[in-house]
Amino acid sequence: MPAASLGDQGHSGTESLPSQHLQPTWVKDELMDEKGKEKEKDPKYWRDQAQETLKYALELQKLNTNVAKNVIMFLGDGMGVSTVTATRILKGQLHHNPGEETRLEMDKFPFVALSKTYNTNAQVPDSAGTATAYLCGVKANEGTVGVSAATERSRCNTTQGNEVTSILRWAKDAGKSVGIVTTTRVNHATPSAAYAHSADRDWYSDNEMPPEALSQGCKDIAYQLVHNIRDIDVIMGGGRKYMYPKNKTDVEYEIDEKARGTRLDGLDLVNIWKSFKPRHKVACVGAMWLPRWPLMHSHFIWNRTELLTLDPHNVDYLLGLFEPGDMEYELNRNNVTDPSLSEMVVVAIQILRKNPKGFFLLVEGGRIDHGHHEGKAKQALHEAVEMDRAIGQAGSMTSLEDTLTVVTADHSHVFTFGGYTPRGNSIFGLAPMLSDTDKKPFTAILYGNGPGYKVVGGERENVSMVDYAHNNYQAQSAVPLRHETHGGEDVAVFSKGPMAHLLHGVHEQNYIPHVMAYAACIGANLDHCAPASSAGSLAAGPLLLPLALFPLSILF
Repeated sequence: MPAASLGDQGHSGTESLPSQHLQPTWVKDELMDEKGKEKEKDPKYWRDQAQETLKYALELQKLNTNVAKNVIMFLGDGMGVSTVTATRILKGQLHHNPGEETRLEMDKFPFVALSKTYNTNAQVPDSAGTATAYLCGVKANEGTVGVSAATERSRCNTTQGNEVTSILRWAKDAGKSVGIVTTTRVNHATPSAAYAHSADRDWYSDNEMPPEALSQGCKDIAYQLVHNIRDIDVIMGGGRKYMYPKNKTDVEYEIDEKARGTRLDGLDLVNIWKSFKPRHKVACVGAMWLPRWPLMHSHFIWNRTELLTLDPHNVDYLLGLFEPGDMEYELNRNNVTDPSLSEMVVVAIQILRKNPKGFFLLVEGGRIDHGHHEGKAKQALHEAVEMDRAIGQAGSMTSLEDTLTVVTADHSHVFTFGGYTPRGNSIFGLAPMLSDTDKKPFTAILYGNGPGYKVVGGERENVSMVDYAHNNYQAQSAVPLRHETHGGEDVAVFSKGPMAHLLHGVHEQNYIPHVMAYAACIGANLDHCAPASSAGSLAAGPLLLPLALFPLSILF
Protein backbone atom coordinates (compact mmCIF):
# COMPACT_ATOMS: atom_id res chain seq x y z
CA MET A 1 0.00 0.00 0.00
CA PRO A 2 1.28 3.52 -0.63
CA ALA A 3 2.55 5.58 2.24
CA ALA A 4 -0.57 7.68 2.14
CA SER A 5 -2.61 4.82 3.59
CA LEU A 6 -0.90 5.27 6.91
CA GLY A 7 -3.36 7.92 7.97
CA ASP A 8 -6.28 5.49 7.76
CA GLN A 9 -4.97 2.81 10.05
CA GLY A 10 -5.56 4.62 13.30
CA HIS A 11 -3.60 7.00 15.48
CA SER A 12 -2.49 6.92 19.04
CA GLY A 13 -5.47 9.02 20.07
CA THR A 14 -5.96 12.39 21.65
CA GLU A 15 -4.06 11.37 24.75
CA SER A 16 -0.82 11.64 22.76
CA LEU A 17 -1.71 15.10 21.53
CA PRO A 18 -2.86 17.15 24.51
CA SER A 19 -1.03 20.24 23.34
CA GLN A 20 -2.78 20.15 19.99
CA HIS A 21 -6.23 20.37 21.54
CA LEU A 22 -5.65 22.98 24.23
CA GLN A 23 -5.64 26.73 24.09
CA PRO A 24 -4.90 29.13 26.94
CA THR A 25 -8.08 29.70 28.92
CA TRP A 26 -7.73 33.47 28.59
CA VAL A 27 -8.14 33.27 24.82
CA LYS A 28 -11.62 34.35 23.77
CA ASP A 29 -12.83 35.95 20.60
CA GLU A 30 -15.18 38.41 22.24
CA LEU A 31 -15.95 42.09 22.18
CA MET A 32 -13.46 44.30 23.97
CA ASP A 33 -16.05 46.09 26.12
CA GLU A 34 -15.46 48.62 28.91
CA LYS A 35 -15.08 45.81 31.43
CA GLY A 36 -12.34 44.30 29.28
CA LYS A 37 -10.55 47.62 29.06
CA GLU A 38 -10.65 47.92 32.85
CA LYS A 39 -9.11 44.45 33.20
CA GLU A 40 -6.12 45.56 31.16
CA LYS A 41 -5.31 48.15 33.83
CA ASP A 42 -4.75 45.41 36.40
CA PRO A 43 -1.23 43.85 36.31
CA LYS A 44 -2.78 40.54 37.41
CA TYR A 45 -4.62 40.31 34.08
CA TRP A 46 -1.38 40.29 32.12
CA ARG A 47 0.46 38.04 34.57
CA ASP A 48 -2.32 35.46 34.55
CA GLN A 49 -2.44 35.58 30.77
CA ALA A 50 1.30 35.00 30.55
CA GLN A 51 1.13 32.04 32.94
CA GLU A 52 -1.65 30.41 30.94
CA THR A 53 0.37 30.91 27.77
CA LEU A 54 3.43 29.41 29.46
CA LYS A 55 1.42 26.37 30.53
CA TYR A 56 0.23 25.93 26.97
CA ALA A 57 3.78 26.28 25.62
CA LEU A 58 5.06 23.60 27.99
CA GLU A 59 2.43 21.20 26.66
CA LEU A 60 3.94 21.57 23.18
CA GLN A 61 6.81 19.36 24.28
CA LYS A 62 4.46 16.42 23.68
CA LEU A 63 4.99 16.36 19.96
CA ASN A 64 2.51 15.14 17.37
CA THR A 65 4.52 12.58 15.40
CA ASN A 66 1.56 10.98 13.63
CA VAL A 67 1.56 10.47 9.90
CA ALA A 68 -0.27 13.27 8.08
CA LYS A 69 -3.06 11.67 6.10
CA ASN A 70 -3.92 15.12 4.76
CA VAL A 71 -1.78 18.17 4.02
CA ILE A 72 -3.23 21.64 3.43
CA MET A 73 -1.02 24.52 2.39
CA PHE A 74 -2.38 28.05 2.57
CA LEU A 75 -0.29 30.55 0.63
CA GLY A 76 -0.98 34.23 1.16
CA ASP A 77 0.66 35.80 -1.87
CA GLY A 78 2.56 38.85 -0.64
CA MET A 79 1.45 38.29 2.95
CA GLY A 80 4.48 39.60 4.82
CA VAL A 81 4.57 40.00 8.60
CA SER A 82 3.38 43.62 8.47
CA THR A 83 0.40 42.45 6.39
CA VAL A 84 -0.38 39.71 8.94
CA THR A 85 -0.37 42.25 11.77
CA ALA A 86 -2.53 44.74 9.92
CA THR A 87 -4.93 41.94 8.95
CA ARG A 88 -5.26 40.96 12.59
CA ILE A 89 -6.22 44.52 13.52
CA LEU A 90 -8.68 44.77 10.64
CA LYS A 91 -10.32 41.47 11.60
CA GLY A 92 -10.84 42.74 15.13
CA GLN A 93 -12.18 46.09 13.98
CA LEU A 94 -14.65 44.37 11.66
CA HIS A 95 -16.00 42.78 14.87
CA HIS A 96 -16.11 46.17 16.63
CA ASN A 97 -13.01 45.55 18.74
CA PRO A 98 -9.91 47.75 18.95
CA GLY A 99 -8.23 45.01 16.90
CA GLU A 100 -4.75 44.63 18.35
CA GLU A 101 -5.82 41.95 20.84
CA THR A 102 -7.63 39.88 18.18
CA ARG A 103 -6.26 36.57 17.02
CA LEU A 104 -6.20 35.40 13.46
CA GLU A 105 -6.79 31.71 12.79
CA MET A 106 -3.13 31.42 11.86
CA ASP A 107 -2.19 33.04 15.19
CA LYS A 108 -3.63 29.96 16.91
CA PHE A 109 -1.14 27.62 15.25
CA PRO A 110 1.35 26.31 17.81
CA PHE A 111 4.50 26.50 15.67
CA VAL A 112 5.93 29.48 13.80
CA ALA A 113 9.07 29.72 11.69
CA LEU A 114 10.63 32.18 9.26
CA SER A 115 11.29 31.52 5.59
CA LYS A 116 14.12 33.06 3.54
CA THR A 117 12.49 33.97 0.27
CA TYR A 118 15.27 34.99 -2.14
CA ASN A 119 15.42 33.45 -5.60
CA THR A 120 18.65 31.98 -6.97
CA ASN A 121 19.19 35.13 -9.02
CA ALA A 122 17.19 37.69 -7.01
CA GLN A 123 17.61 39.22 -3.58
CA VAL A 124 13.97 40.37 -3.65
CA PRO A 125 12.00 37.49 -5.17
CA ASP A 126 8.97 37.01 -7.38
CA SER A 127 6.04 34.62 -6.98
CA ALA A 128 7.24 32.09 -9.56
CA GLY A 129 10.70 31.28 -8.24
CA THR A 130 9.32 31.19 -4.71
CA ALA A 131 6.46 28.86 -5.70
CA THR A 132 8.99 26.46 -7.16
CA ALA A 133 10.80 26.53 -3.81
CA TYR A 134 7.86 25.88 -1.46
CA LEU A 135 6.11 23.41 -3.79
CA CYS A 136 8.95 21.61 -5.57
CA GLY A 137 11.63 21.80 -2.90
CA VAL A 138 14.34 23.54 -4.93
CA LYS A 139 15.16 27.21 -5.31
CA ALA A 140 14.93 28.61 -8.81
CA ASN A 141 15.34 31.74 -10.91
CA GLU A 142 12.90 34.62 -10.83
CA GLY A 143 10.05 34.21 -13.30
CA THR A 144 10.34 30.44 -13.80
CA VAL A 145 8.03 27.71 -12.49
CA GLY A 146 8.58 24.01 -11.92
CA VAL A 147 12.17 24.06 -13.20
CA SER A 148 15.58 24.26 -11.54
CA ALA A 149 17.91 27.24 -11.60
CA ALA A 150 19.50 25.78 -14.74
CA THR A 151 16.51 27.14 -16.66
CA GLU A 152 16.80 30.78 -17.70
CA ARG A 153 13.70 32.93 -17.86
CA SER A 154 12.02 33.10 -21.28
CA ARG A 155 14.55 30.69 -22.84
CA CYS A 156 12.50 27.66 -23.82
CA ASN A 157 15.54 25.61 -24.85
CA THR A 158 16.88 25.66 -21.28
CA THR A 159 13.81 23.84 -19.93
CA GLN A 160 14.21 20.24 -21.05
CA GLY A 161 15.94 18.07 -18.48
CA ASN A 162 15.62 20.72 -15.77
CA GLU A 163 12.00 20.03 -14.78
CA VAL A 164 11.28 19.46 -11.08
CA THR A 165 8.11 17.92 -9.65
CA SER A 166 5.94 19.28 -6.86
CA ILE A 167 4.45 17.94 -3.66
CA LEU A 168 1.10 17.85 -5.46
CA ARG A 169 2.60 15.30 -7.87
CA TRP A 170 4.18 13.36 -4.99
CA ALA A 171 0.80 13.19 -3.24
CA LYS A 172 -1.03 12.07 -6.39
CA ASP A 173 1.60 9.39 -7.05
CA ALA A 174 1.01 8.11 -3.50
CA GLY A 175 -2.70 7.67 -4.21
CA LYS A 176 -3.97 10.79 -2.50
CA SER A 177 -6.52 13.18 -3.96
CA VAL A 178 -5.13 16.61 -4.83
CA GLY A 179 -6.60 20.04 -5.30
CA ILE A 180 -5.75 23.64 -6.19
CA VAL A 181 -7.87 26.60 -5.09
CA THR A 182 -6.85 30.19 -5.87
CA THR A 183 -8.28 33.68 -6.21
CA THR A 184 -5.98 34.34 -9.18
CA ARG A 185 -5.91 32.62 -12.54
CA VAL A 186 -5.41 28.87 -12.11
CA ASN A 187 -2.39 29.25 -14.39
CA HIS A 188 -0.86 32.10 -12.39
CA ALA A 189 2.59 31.80 -10.79
CA THR A 190 1.64 30.13 -7.51
CA PRO A 191 -0.67 27.33 -8.73
CA SER A 192 1.34 26.71 -11.91
CA ALA A 193 4.40 25.50 -9.99
CA ALA A 194 2.26 22.62 -8.73
CA TYR A 195 1.85 21.09 -12.21
CA ALA A 196 3.77 23.03 -14.88
CA HIS A 197 7.37 23.36 -16.05
CA SER A 198 7.82 26.70 -17.75
CA ALA A 199 10.70 29.02 -18.47
CA ASP A 200 8.33 31.95 -18.15
CA ARG A 201 5.48 32.46 -15.69
CA ASP A 202 3.71 34.75 -18.18
CA TRP A 203 3.13 32.03 -20.78
CA TYR A 204 -0.51 31.68 -19.70
CA SER A 205 -1.63 30.47 -23.14
CA ASP A 206 0.18 30.11 -26.45
CA ASN A 207 -1.01 33.63 -27.29
CA GLU A 208 1.47 35.02 -24.73
CA MET A 209 4.41 32.93 -25.98
CA PRO A 210 7.08 34.13 -28.43
CA PRO A 211 7.32 32.29 -31.77
CA GLU A 212 10.75 30.97 -30.84
CA ALA A 213 9.42 29.21 -27.74
CA LEU A 214 6.54 27.68 -29.70
CA SER A 215 8.86 26.46 -32.44
CA GLN A 216 11.12 24.87 -29.84
CA GLY A 217 8.20 22.84 -28.50
CA CYS A 218 7.44 24.55 -25.19
CA LYS A 219 3.82 24.39 -24.07
CA ASP A 220 1.85 27.15 -22.39
CA ILE A 221 0.81 26.81 -18.75
CA ALA A 222 -2.93 26.32 -19.38
CA TYR A 223 -2.10 23.46 -21.74
CA GLN A 224 0.11 21.92 -19.08
CA LEU A 225 -2.63 22.26 -16.46
CA VAL A 226 -4.83 19.92 -18.47
CA HIS A 227 -2.15 17.57 -19.81
CA ASN A 228 0.67 17.21 -17.27
CA ILE A 229 -1.30 15.77 -14.35
CA ARG A 230 -4.57 14.70 -15.91
CA ASP A 231 -6.23 13.57 -12.70
CA ILE A 232 -6.00 16.63 -10.45
CA ASP A 233 -9.23 16.15 -8.52
CA VAL A 234 -10.17 19.78 -7.83
CA ILE A 235 -9.15 22.94 -9.67
CA MET A 236 -10.84 26.24 -8.81
CA GLY A 237 -10.05 29.88 -9.52
CA GLY A 238 -10.08 32.24 -12.48
CA GLY A 239 -8.56 31.97 -15.94
CA ARG A 240 -11.36 30.91 -18.31
CA LYS A 241 -10.12 32.83 -21.31
CA TYR A 242 -6.84 30.91 -21.53
CA MET A 243 -8.75 27.66 -22.00
CA TYR A 244 -10.62 28.62 -25.17
CA PRO A 245 -9.82 29.43 -28.82
CA LYS A 246 -9.00 32.99 -29.80
CA ASN A 247 -12.02 35.32 -29.71
CA LYS A 248 -14.45 32.73 -28.34
CA THR A 249 -17.15 34.67 -26.48
CA ASP A 250 -17.06 34.32 -22.72
CA VAL A 251 -20.04 32.66 -21.06
CA GLU A 252 -20.46 35.53 -18.57
CA TYR A 253 -19.16 38.67 -20.30
CA GLU A 254 -20.53 38.28 -23.80
CA ILE A 255 -19.72 41.79 -25.05
CA ASP A 256 -16.36 42.19 -23.33
CA GLU A 257 -13.60 41.61 -25.87
CA LYS A 258 -10.95 41.29 -23.14
CA ALA A 259 -12.84 38.31 -21.73
CA ARG A 260 -12.74 36.34 -24.96
CA GLY A 261 -10.64 33.24 -25.56
CA THR A 262 -6.94 33.71 -26.23
CA ARG A 263 -5.68 30.40 -27.63
CA LEU A 264 -4.03 30.47 -31.05
CA ASP A 265 -3.97 26.67 -31.38
CA GLY A 266 -7.78 26.51 -31.46
CA LEU A 267 -7.97 24.06 -28.58
CA ASP A 268 -10.89 23.96 -26.17
CA LEU A 269 -9.04 22.86 -23.05
CA VAL A 270 -12.22 22.51 -20.99
CA ASN A 271 -13.54 19.87 -23.39
CA ILE A 272 -10.13 18.20 -23.42
CA TRP A 273 -10.17 18.18 -19.60
CA LYS A 274 -13.57 16.47 -19.72
CA SER A 275 -12.39 13.90 -22.28
CA PHE A 276 -9.52 12.83 -20.04
CA LYS A 277 -11.79 11.88 -17.16
CA PRO A 278 -12.79 8.20 -16.83
CA ARG A 279 -16.46 7.34 -17.19
CA HIS A 280 -16.34 4.56 -14.61
CA LYS A 281 -14.36 3.64 -11.56
CA VAL A 282 -12.18 0.58 -12.16
CA ALA A 283 -11.44 -2.50 -10.09
CA CYS A 284 -8.84 -5.24 -10.46
CA VAL A 285 -10.50 -8.58 -11.28
CA GLY A 286 -7.92 -11.31 -11.58
CA ALA A 287 -5.19 -9.78 -13.71
CA MET A 288 -7.47 -7.28 -15.44
CA TRP A 289 -8.66 -3.78 -14.60
CA LEU A 290 -12.36 -3.65 -15.42
CA PRO A 291 -14.95 -0.87 -15.23
CA ARG A 292 -17.28 -1.01 -12.25
CA TRP A 293 -20.35 0.83 -11.12
CA PRO A 294 -20.86 3.66 -10.23
CA LEU A 295 -20.08 6.20 -12.89
CA MET A 296 -17.32 8.77 -12.33
CA HIS A 297 -18.69 12.31 -12.15
CA SER A 298 -16.72 15.20 -13.65
CA HIS A 299 -18.08 18.72 -13.42
CA PHE A 300 -17.08 21.97 -15.09
CA ILE A 301 -18.70 25.02 -13.47
CA TRP A 302 -18.32 28.75 -13.91
CA ASN A 303 -20.43 30.43 -11.22
CA ARG A 304 -21.12 30.41 -7.49
CA THR A 305 -24.65 29.01 -7.81
CA GLU A 306 -23.35 25.92 -9.59
CA LEU A 307 -20.67 25.48 -6.93
CA LEU A 308 -23.01 25.73 -3.96
CA THR A 309 -25.58 23.37 -5.47
CA LEU A 310 -23.07 20.60 -6.11
CA ASP A 311 -23.42 17.40 -4.15
CA PRO A 312 -19.79 16.68 -3.18
CA HIS A 313 -20.62 12.98 -2.77
CA ASN A 314 -21.36 12.84 -6.49
CA VAL A 315 -18.29 14.78 -7.65
CA ASP A 316 -15.07 12.98 -8.50
CA TYR A 317 -13.42 15.74 -10.53
CA LEU A 318 -14.19 19.45 -10.44
CA LEU A 319 -12.97 22.28 -12.66
CA GLY A 320 -14.36 25.65 -11.59
CA LEU A 321 -13.32 28.73 -13.56
CA PHE A 322 -15.22 31.72 -12.25
CA GLU A 323 -13.65 34.63 -14.16
CA PRO A 324 -11.88 35.12 -17.51
CA GLY A 325 -8.77 36.32 -15.66
CA ASP A 326 -8.16 36.71 -11.95
CA MET A 327 -11.14 36.58 -9.63
CA GLU A 328 -12.54 39.85 -8.32
CA TYR A 329 -11.35 41.35 -5.06
CA GLU A 330 -13.40 40.18 -2.09
CA LEU A 331 -14.69 43.74 -1.56
CA ASN A 332 -15.87 43.86 -5.19
CA ARG A 333 -17.11 40.29 -5.46
CA ASN A 334 -20.46 39.57 -7.11
CA ASN A 335 -21.87 37.08 -4.61
CA VAL A 336 -24.23 35.67 -7.23
CA THR A 337 -21.61 34.65 -9.76
CA ASP A 338 -18.34 34.49 -7.81
CA PRO A 339 -17.71 32.31 -4.76
CA SER A 340 -15.52 33.45 -1.90
CA LEU A 341 -12.23 31.75 -1.15
CA SER A 342 -13.69 30.13 1.97
CA GLU A 343 -16.65 28.76 -0.02
CA MET A 344 -14.30 27.20 -2.56
CA VAL A 345 -12.17 25.68 0.20
CA VAL A 346 -15.18 24.09 1.90
CA VAL A 347 -16.32 22.38 -1.31
CA ALA A 348 -12.78 21.33 -2.18
CA ILE A 349 -12.29 19.59 1.17
CA GLN A 350 -15.71 17.94 0.95
CA ILE A 351 -14.68 16.37 -2.36
CA LEU A 352 -11.07 15.53 -1.50
CA ARG A 353 -11.66 13.97 1.91
CA LYS A 354 -13.66 11.12 0.38
CA ASN A 355 -10.36 9.45 -0.51
CA PRO A 356 -9.45 7.05 2.32
CA LYS A 357 -5.78 7.69 1.55
CA GLY A 358 -6.15 11.41 2.24
CA PHE A 359 -5.40 14.51 0.20
CA PHE A 360 -3.11 17.44 -0.54
CA LEU A 361 -4.73 20.83 -1.06
CA LEU A 362 -3.02 24.06 -2.13
CA VAL A 363 -5.01 27.20 -1.31
CA GLU A 364 -3.81 30.61 -2.50
CA GLY A 365 -5.05 33.96 -1.31
CA GLY A 366 -3.53 35.40 -4.44
CA ARG A 367 -5.00 38.85 -4.62
CA ILE A 368 -3.42 40.05 -1.38
CA ASP A 369 -0.43 40.59 -3.62
CA HIS A 370 -2.39 42.44 -6.29
CA GLY A 371 -3.90 44.84 -3.78
CA HIS A 372 -0.44 45.76 -2.53
CA HIS A 373 0.97 46.16 -6.05
CA GLU A 374 -1.81 48.63 -6.79
CA GLY A 375 -1.19 50.47 -3.52
CA LYS A 376 -4.71 49.56 -2.41
CA ALA A 377 -4.12 48.43 1.15
CA LYS A 378 -7.81 48.08 1.94
CA GLN A 379 -8.28 45.58 -0.87
CA ALA A 380 -5.17 43.64 0.14
CA LEU A 381 -6.09 43.38 3.82
CA HIS A 382 -9.69 42.32 3.15
CA GLU A 383 -8.27 39.59 0.90
CA ALA A 384 -6.12 38.45 3.82
CA VAL A 385 -9.08 38.48 6.23
CA GLU A 386 -10.99 36.25 3.81
CA MET A 387 -8.06 33.85 3.57
CA ASP A 388 -7.96 33.67 7.36
CA ARG A 389 -11.67 32.84 7.31
CA ALA A 390 -10.87 29.98 4.89
CA ILE A 391 -8.16 28.73 7.26
CA GLY A 392 -10.75 28.57 10.02
CA GLN A 393 -13.19 26.68 7.80
CA ALA A 394 -10.52 24.14 6.90
CA GLY A 395 -9.62 23.69 10.55
CA SER A 396 -13.22 22.96 11.47
CA MET A 397 -13.41 20.26 8.78
CA THR A 398 -10.18 18.43 9.61
CA SER A 399 -8.40 16.92 12.61
CA LEU A 400 -5.11 17.91 14.19
CA GLU A 401 -4.39 14.22 14.60
CA ASP A 402 -4.06 13.50 10.89
CA THR A 403 -3.94 16.83 9.03
CA LEU A 404 -0.84 18.98 8.69
CA THR A 405 -1.74 22.58 7.88
CA VAL A 406 0.89 25.11 6.84
CA VAL A 407 0.21 28.81 6.31
CA THR A 408 2.89 30.98 4.78
CA ALA A 409 3.68 33.61 2.14
CA ASP A 410 5.86 33.58 -0.92
CA HIS A 411 7.30 37.03 -0.23
CA SER A 412 6.55 40.32 1.46
CA HIS A 413 5.81 43.85 0.20
CA VAL A 414 7.13 47.32 0.99
CA PHE A 415 3.99 47.83 3.07
CA THR A 416 4.08 49.31 6.55
CA PHE A 417 1.97 51.05 9.14
CA GLY A 418 3.10 53.30 11.97
CA GLY A 419 2.98 56.90 13.14
CA TYR A 420 2.39 56.29 16.87
CA THR A 421 -1.29 55.55 16.35
CA PRO A 422 -3.32 55.02 19.56
CA ARG A 423 -4.98 51.74 20.54
CA GLY A 424 -7.99 51.00 18.35
CA ASN A 425 -7.08 53.55 15.67
CA SER A 426 -8.65 52.54 12.36
CA ILE A 427 -6.05 50.53 10.49
CA PHE A 428 -6.90 52.72 7.49
CA GLY A 429 -6.93 55.93 9.52
CA LEU A 430 -4.64 58.88 10.10
CA ALA A 431 -1.68 59.07 12.42
CA PRO A 432 -2.48 61.31 15.44
CA MET A 433 -0.03 64.04 14.48
CA LEU A 434 0.95 66.18 11.53
CA SER A 435 4.29 65.81 9.84
CA ASP A 436 6.77 68.06 11.64
CA THR A 437 8.32 68.84 8.28
CA ASP A 438 5.55 69.63 5.80
CA LYS A 439 2.80 70.15 8.45
CA LYS A 440 0.39 67.80 6.67
CA PRO A 441 -1.46 64.75 8.01
CA PHE A 442 -0.53 61.22 6.95
CA THR A 443 -2.15 57.81 7.10
CA ALA A 444 -0.78 55.07 9.30
CA ILE A 445 -0.45 52.82 6.25
CA LEU A 446 2.26 53.79 3.79
CA TYR A 447 4.27 52.10 1.02
CA GLY A 448 7.97 52.38 0.31
CA ASN A 449 7.18 52.78 -3.38
CA GLY A 450 4.22 52.56 -5.70
CA PRO A 451 1.43 54.42 -7.47
CA GLY A 452 0.39 56.39 -4.36
CA TYR A 453 3.19 58.91 -4.82
CA LYS A 454 1.53 62.25 -5.57
CA VAL A 455 2.79 65.83 -5.63
CA VAL A 456 0.27 68.69 -5.61
CA GLY A 457 1.57 72.20 -6.08
CA GLY A 458 5.11 70.99 -5.56
CA GLU A 459 4.26 69.42 -2.19
CA ARG A 460 3.04 66.13 -0.80
CA GLU A 461 -0.69 65.72 -1.26
CA ASN A 462 -2.81 66.63 1.75
CA VAL A 463 -4.59 63.34 2.50
CA SER A 464 -7.31 65.10 4.51
CA MET A 465 -8.58 66.40 1.17
CA VAL A 466 -9.21 62.88 -0.21
CA ASP A 467 -11.26 59.86 0.86
CA TYR A 468 -8.49 57.76 2.38
CA ALA A 469 -11.06 55.21 3.63
CA HIS A 470 -12.21 54.39 0.08
CA ASN A 471 -11.83 50.75 -0.99
CA ASN A 472 -9.50 51.76 -3.83
CA TYR A 473 -7.56 54.52 -2.09
CA GLN A 474 -3.88 54.26 -2.97
CA ALA A 475 -1.78 54.91 0.11
CA GLN A 476 1.04 57.39 -0.23
CA SER A 477 4.45 56.06 -1.20
CA ALA A 478 7.98 57.40 -0.99
CA VAL A 479 9.00 56.58 -4.57
CA PRO A 480 6.76 56.83 -7.65
CA LEU A 481 6.20 53.53 -9.44
CA ARG A 482 3.26 52.31 -11.49
CA HIS A 483 3.31 49.10 -9.46
CA GLU A 484 4.55 48.77 -5.89
CA THR A 485 7.27 46.17 -5.43
CA HIS A 486 7.81 43.09 -3.32
CA GLY A 487 9.83 43.23 -0.12
CA GLY A 488 12.86 41.08 0.55
CA GLU A 489 12.51 40.26 4.24
CA ASP A 490 11.72 36.83 5.67
CA VAL A 491 8.08 35.75 5.91
CA ALA A 492 6.30 33.75 8.61
CA VAL A 493 5.46 30.04 8.40
CA PHE A 494 2.62 28.90 10.69
CA SER A 495 2.03 25.17 11.18
CA LYS A 496 -0.14 22.73 13.11
CA GLY A 497 -0.77 19.00 13.06
CA PRO A 498 1.55 16.03 12.48
CA MET A 499 5.23 16.98 12.39
CA ALA A 500 4.41 20.70 12.50
CA HIS A 501 7.31 21.15 14.94
CA LEU A 502 9.76 20.55 12.08
CA LEU A 503 8.99 24.10 10.96
CA HIS A 504 10.77 25.58 13.92
CA GLY A 505 13.32 28.28 13.11
CA VAL A 506 14.74 30.22 10.18
CA HIS A 507 14.66 28.06 7.05
CA GLU A 508 15.34 28.26 3.38
CA GLN A 509 11.97 28.41 1.65
CA ASN A 510 12.58 25.17 -0.28
CA TYR A 511 12.67 23.24 3.03
CA ILE A 512 8.89 23.56 3.44
CA PRO A 513 7.68 20.87 0.98
CA HIS A 514 10.26 18.43 2.31
CA VAL A 515 8.68 18.74 5.76
CA MET A 516 5.18 18.29 4.36
CA ALA A 517 6.27 15.23 2.38
CA TYR A 518 8.12 13.73 5.37
CA ALA A 519 5.03 14.18 7.54
CA ALA A 520 2.77 12.55 4.97
CA CYS A 521 5.14 9.72 3.98
CA ILE A 522 5.14 10.75 0.33
CA GLY A 523 7.89 11.65 -2.10
CA ALA A 524 11.40 10.22 -2.14
CA ASN A 525 12.24 10.24 1.57
CA LEU A 526 10.35 7.25 2.98
CA ASP A 527 12.99 5.51 5.12
CA HIS A 528 11.18 6.55 8.30
CA CYS A 529 7.94 4.92 7.07
CA ALA A 530 8.97 1.32 7.76
CA PRO A 531 6.70 -1.48 6.50
CA ALA A 532 4.80 -3.20 9.30
CA SER A 533 4.11 -6.47 7.51
CA SER A 534 5.13 -8.55 4.55
CA ALA A 535 1.95 -7.41 2.86
CA GLY A 536 3.60 -4.05 2.43
CA SER A 537 1.23 -1.98 4.55
CA LEU A 538 2.88 0.73 6.58
CA ALA A 539 2.78 1.15 10.32
CA ALA A 540 -0.07 3.10 11.83
CA GLY A 541 0.11 5.98 14.26
CA PRO A 542 3.37 7.80 14.98
CA LEU A 543 6.24 7.59 12.54
CA LEU A 544 8.41 4.67 13.58
CA LEU A 545 11.88 6.16 13.59
CA PRO A 546 12.71 9.07 15.92
CA LEU A 547 13.80 12.13 14.02
CA ALA A 548 16.62 12.64 16.51
CA LEU A 549 18.39 9.64 15.00
CA PHE A 550 18.69 11.32 11.61
CA PRO A 551 20.52 14.58 10.93
CA LEU A 552 18.53 16.81 8.61
CA SER A 553 21.36 16.69 6.08
CA ILE A 554 20.45 13.02 5.62
CA LEU A 555 16.69 13.42 5.74
CA PHE A 556 16.51 16.15 3.16
